[in-house]
Amino acid sequence: MGRKWANIVAKKTAKDANNSRIYAKFGIEIYAAAKSGEPDPHSNQKLRFVIERAKTYNVPKHIIDRAIDKAKGSGDETYTENRYEGFGPNGSMIIVDTLTNNVNRTASDVRAAYGKNGGNMGVSGAVSYLFDNTAIFGFAGEDADAYLEYLMEEDIDVRDVVEEEGQIIVYGESTEFHNIQEALKSKGITEFSVAEIQMLPQSEITLTGDDLAQFEKLIDVLDELDDVQHIFHNVELD
Repeated sequence: MGRKWANIVAKKTAKDANNSRIYAKFGIEIYAAAKSGEPDPHSNQKLRFVIERAKTYNVPKHIIDRAIDKAKGSGDETYTENRYEGFGPNGSMIIVDTLTNNVNRTASDVRAAYGKNGGNMGVSGAVSYLFDNTAIFGFAGEDADAYLEYLMEEDIDVRDVVEEEGQIIVYGESTEFHNIQEALKSKGITEFSVAEIQMLPQSEITLTGDDLAQFEKLIDVLDELDDVQHIFHNVELD
């Protein structure tokens, strides 16, 4: 799973380089999570999860607080989560998760991004069955076996724990996200380089030349859409 971890880090680093856009997207996601239940992370697990993710991207506290305050106040926008699945060049598969207050606009924008950049948007379920919904945590450390043993002793369902480039990477069932996080915090881990639920491909492909250039352009265009929150794919990136 090391290559998958490398892809996640690459995507996260790219997002970190464009703070204003990632902050804006997290603001919407936090607002929507707060509106979906109590605007309190202690009682709203979905909100707590989004805030924890936001912290790994260094989203400032005032942006988090402002989004929650908006949900507590007069904000009446309704956001809908949607998933679009499709294909890129030469066997590449792409999943796009969106959060939008205008489904028709978003569907049209995503379809156009696929169609104008060498892709083809498919039906629901077209590629997601070839991905696994996975909880992923990364933090500084070296002894992967010790953390695997610890998590197993805590009766937590983890798929794998590996060490790569001075990081411990924990892969677990998506339903175990909170349990893994709390167990690691109890072990003294207070800072995570990644704390995400990702759709990881069961196998990856390599693109080269024009195919790779076209794929990267398609991903860039999709990522520029304001309503797009997450993009998952099966292409191995250096």
